[in-house]
Amino acid sequence: MFNSNKFLFLTLFILIFGLLFIERNIMVDSNKEEASVKGNTIQITLKDGIVKIQTRPDVAPKHVEQIKKLISEGQYDGVVFHRVIDGFMAQTGDVEFGNSSNDAFNMSRAGTGGSSLPNIQAEFSDVNHGRGAVSMARAQDPNSANSQFFICFNDCSFLDGQYSVWGQVIEGMDFVDKISRGEPPSDPDKIIKMEIID
Repeated sequence: MFNSNKFLFLTLFILIFGLLFIERNIMVDSNKEEASVKGNTIQITLKDGIVKIQTRPDVAPKHVEQIKKLISEGQYDGVVFHRVIDGFMAQTGDVEFGNSSNDAFNMSRAGTGGSSLPNIQAEFSDVNHGRGAVSMARAQDPNSANSQFFICFNDCSFLDGQYSVWGQVIEGMDFVDKISRGEPPSDPDKIIKMEIID
């Protein structure tokens, strides 16, 4: 004989168990997502304020890895913005000749050096060089990026597919706008500190 109470109890048990299983899977997935994002925000201290960059290891993993290695060694601290073109971009990252806090600093050579690490293979993508895009500077050889990078002031989509975008400014773009212009600037701004956060 059909027992409606037993059927109702069984249905409720299956429903509750199913909801707990779904909730557990959602928590596991969100923890995985959080772990994959952790450590992918970079903070640059400039004279006018703090700039935060969200890195893009999904499109340029080798570039992000190299940038992080140089940051962890403190190599960007003190490096000047040696090429800053109004309406276009601000370029920095020459840790060899552009670091104003070491003996090898040479403003006339800033922009010609890199780091002791090897050059990186190009990781071109369809990510737009829009305002706040952070991309790798390079020589004519597509695989010559090393440590130098630039931040776009405005839309620079004509660079898409030719340079490796590895990040996006998510806070402090107004401070990037205040970087002194020039090729090179007469009184260049510098990266006071660059660090990996959260």
